[in-house]
Amino acid sequence: MNKKKQLIIAGPCSISSKKELNETIKNIYSEIDFFRCGIWKARTNANHFKGIGNKGLKWLSEIEEKYRTPVAIEVGTPKHVEQALYHDLKVFWIGARTTVNPFYVQEICESIKGTDVEIWVKNPIHPDINLWIGAIERLKNTGIKKIKAIHRGFFCMKERKYRNSPKWNLIKVIKETFPELNLICDPSHISGDKKLIYSISKKAISLNFDGLMIETHANPENALSDAKQQINCNEFKELMRKI
Repeated sequence: MNKKKQLIIAGPCSISSKKELNETIKNIYSEIDFFRCGIWKARTNANHFKGIGNKGLKWLSEIEEKYRTPVAIEVGTPKHVEQALYHDLKVFWIGARTTVNPFYVQEICESIKGTDVEIWVKNPIHPDINLWIGAIERLKNTGIKKIKAIHRGFFCMKERKYRNSPKWNLIKVIKETFPELNLICDPSHISGDKKLIYSISKKAISLNFDGLMIETHANPENALSDAKQQINCNEFKELMRKI
């Protein structure tokens, strides 16, 4: 297995309380490079939990300062960017539903132009590699220097084993197009089932990915989004030990 140091990103799909947030980060911060957390959730069903919203930004700003661990959140609109910057949060990712639309990506580019932020770009839902490349190029053209690509798998009607098909062959194109970028694997969204996270993580490391993004929650069984694919803090520590 490749022995290079992996970037480790972990945290809950979303949070529903300050207590839940603090319980999660206090147990994993020493093991991670970035803490990921959903504040606004782009849900297919309008009646599902849409995230804690703006009040969670203050909580995240507080834990970033307390634990000296950079916090990353998903942004889908220029308003999200504005509100996050107001709370001094500066690491954002663009989700699969946003990457798919060049209009959305361009609006976010305009909102971060001239700022010292870091942006991660998840692949689009469907396996259109040009949309992924195009989103990254828009950010580069805006002058953003700190960019990472996140592989979270692709929707496929025929997929049975995973929530999202990894389509590992497409990743070679991204690596060749942007050899200077860190390429991160998101086993949680590929698998859709925490039982598969180790095997996917191991595969990603064997393919020379630069890091992993693992959804981790203090109490996954009580999570209001993606409960099945999140691991608890002890499971996360065991995963880190194994890889």
